[in-house]
Amino acid sequence: MRDYQAQLEKLRTDVAECKLISDLATDKAKRDLFERLASHLTVLADQVETAMLERKVRDGT
Repeated sequence: MRDYQAQLEKLRTDVAECKLISDLATDKAKRDLFERLASHLTVLADQVETAMLERKVRDGT
């Protein structure tokens, strides 16, 4: 479960960094790219979190 937690934290950190880069970018294409990356990483983080919760329920912990 620690591996899942570590990956979740890494993904959430990456999301925050992509959002920051998107906010600071002066080039529209770069802004859009990093906003899409942030959205994609958010979906991945949500999936990891769901997997963690499902495993927790399944294992009864």
